Amino acid sequence: MPDVRLEVGVAWPHAWAAFARYEHWSTWGPSVTAVEPGSGEVRAGDTGRVRTPVGGWVPFRIDEVDPGRRWSWRVVGLRATAHRVEPAGPDRSVLVFEVPWWAAPYAVVCRLALGRLAAVAQQLADEA
Repeated sequence: MPDVRLEVGVAWPHAWAAFARYEHWSTWGPSVTAVEPGSGEVRAGDTGRVRTPVGGWVPFRIDEVDPGRRWSWRVVGLRATAHRVEPAGPDRSVLVFEVPWWAAPYAVVCRLALGRLAAVAQQLADEA
């Protein structure tokens, strides 16, 4: 079965930092209240942990990174969402979540996250 794809357009062509920098995750991710490591950009092989809203910490591993375009990860050893930035013109990008088919109900959380992520991307664009 194919993954569930969710997306939002943003008025910034280089929205990668909003997705890929650890320090932004808890700002846009409703299921992440803290992350260790707390800063830096995702790299394949990175490991760490995220704290959930119920207070528990769960381990993660970054599986793949195509810098500036896509990264994917595993949480508690399970394939989790992939995150993608696609160009959509000279001044726009599309931010995409790819949710594994077996986690389709999680798409509700990802839809909320995309709205927050668009706001983070806009804030970063305004600061650039």
